[in-house]
Amino acid sequence: MQQFKTESKKVLDLVINSIYSTKEVFLRELISNASDALDKAVLARAEAGDAAPDDELAIELAFDTAANTITVSDNGIGMTADELERNLGTIAHSASLELKQAQAAAEGADGEDVDIIGQFGVGFYASFMVADEVTVISRAFGSDEAFAWKSDGVEGFTIEPAERDAPGTDVILHLRPNDASNDYTKFLSYPALEELVKRYSNYIRYPICLETSGRREVEPPEGARKWEPQFEEYTERRVLNSMVPIWAKPRAEVTQAEYDAFYKKEFGDPNPPLRTITMHARGSHNCDVLLFIPSEPSGDFYSRDYKKGLELYSAGVLIEEQCSDLIPEYFGFVRGIVDSSDLTLNLSREGAQDDPFLADVAKQIDKRLKHELDVMRDEERDTYVEFFANFGRTFKFAIYATLGALNEALEDYLMFFTAIKDEPVTLREYRTAMAADQPCLLFASGDEARKLESTPSVRAVIDRGWDVLLCSEGIDEFSLMTLREYDGLPIKNVAADDLVLDSVGDLERKAQADADNAALFARMREVLPPDVEEVRSTLRLSKEPACIVALGPVSLGMERYFASVPEESSARPRIRHGLEVNLDHPVVKALQEAFAAGDSEKVDRYATVLYGQSMLAEGLEVPDFGAYSQAVYALIG
Repeated sequence: MQQFKTESKKVLDLVINSIYSTKEVFLRELISNASDALDKAVLARAEAGDAAPDDELAIELAFDTAANTITVSDNGIGMTADELERNLGTIAHSASLELKQAQAAAEGADGEDVDIIGQFGVGFYASFMVADEVTVISRAFGSDEAFAWKSDGVEGFTIEPAERDAPGTDVILHLRPNDASNDYTKFLSYPALEELVKRYSNYIRYPICLETSGRREVEPPEGARKWEPQFEEYTERRVLNSMVPIWAKPRAEVTQAEYDAFYKKEFGDPNPPLRTITMHARGSHNCDVLLFIPSEPSGDFYSRDYKKGLELYSAGVLIEEQCSDLIPEYFGFVRGIVDSSDLTLNLSREGAQDDPFLADVAKQIDKRLKHELDVMRDEERDTYVEFFANFGRTFKFAIYATLGALNEALEDYLMFFTAIKDEPVTLREYRTAMAADQPCLLFASGDEARKLESTPSVRAVIDRGWDVLLCSEGIDEFSLMTLREYDGLPIKNVAADDLVLDSVGDLERKAQADADNAALFARMREVLPPDVEEVRSTLRLSKEPACIVALGPVSLGMERYFASVPEESSARPRIRHGLEVNLDHPVVKALQEAFAAGDSEKVDRYATVLYGQSMLAEGLEVPDFGAYSQAVYALIG
């Protein structure tokens, strides 16, 4: 027995126990090696002038439950005894990488265009994650001799003469005994091997075949009137993989129905995609991209369990099922596939290393998706409205979560209903339709968009001939406050304390009115709850007698949101209100008359009712509803 070198033993132990996250990838690695061997056979045949058709090249799988073995065979380039020793006896030696480098040198290139899967030479040793003994029988192309390499993956290996009818390689895995943590026999079935092939190696360019057997009913002879059911034993060779990936084909060669069928099957969505996007790059770097915008969000899309990411392939081999680096968070709903043979893979080939090329692919994906949304928004309005209803919240969350870093990138994709429009509009459309005297973009927030139209602060703005963005989702207000401005104009809450919509003259008259009614406002402040820190006149109302405004950073919309969240009261931010009264309204004039007459009880009742009505109009809870009710009954009694 030839001994592994000390360094090789350490690497082998690392491969078996540490590098791979799942034992299932052993088959992927062996199939990838077999595919490389077939690639090399194609090159060798061409150099030797061999006219044998390449369509005979294939990878064969077999399993034997009695012997507890799995065999992976190919009719590729094969190996000599020296090559077996060099390639399998030296851990992390990659014959595929050597070929890639040699061919690149011969072509005067940098090696990036040579389509070889293997890079590290450790994939073969993934076999020992599931096998306690591995035998490799190989016959090199152009040789009549075959040799058998055998190892238990612990101390070393042997190489002895063997028999093989044709060039190629058989890798025979003797599976480990089952233990408390692992069931190795689960791989000894047609369905199990088929599932692994379809998951990891479905798009290897060569057929991956496996014999299956069973018992089936015999078809009755044509014209037979009486037929007793008969059965027969059968064995047939089936191709498990699709070979040519749909994403590698030119768009013109694939129908939308074919894309829809692939999407439904690959991503488990019963609905066809809303949009199908293809991208192909050829040149110094080769890459194929197939993206789908779903018609509807998946059931877990807005949950914490949802994981974004695109499937990442290298030359048709699945490397990572959800590569999050390929897609930004705000496009997390997009499904799709990226396939390139030019990726810099990590050692386990279960992910890509930091790679400028991969980062560039991600940028191109982001750019293309935005272009598709631009077209949809500007030319297919109904489709975009449907899309935004399903996925628009992701843009709002992204703006808020990044503290404004994505404002410019995403602001033109936002849509809101307004108090005047019956359909959602973009910020650009709202800005274009603004009246000439409207100083800022205005919004109101609440539980339902149409309920907001009846609030005093919104009606007051509509009376001026201005429109209001209606924010009915909790994230709406947070995203607009993060934007702060659009097209050079500030974005303001109609119920904000610092909202200034009037001229200097109007403000001067308001200041005088506040001074003239200071004693009345002080009395009202005394009888109202502690959250009301200020009572003052208003310029924003024309028809309503009073309204509540938010003092400080917590808006009325935020107040409603915090009230709906089951948190301890101590964890909630402090609520501060201002009560604004319309001095021209008959109810307020009656209040002034009661105060002038010294009727303190009537003043207190009017103040309580004005406050309670203002809170209810904004969809807020009246702290002491009993006192409010008694004041109403007393005034109407």
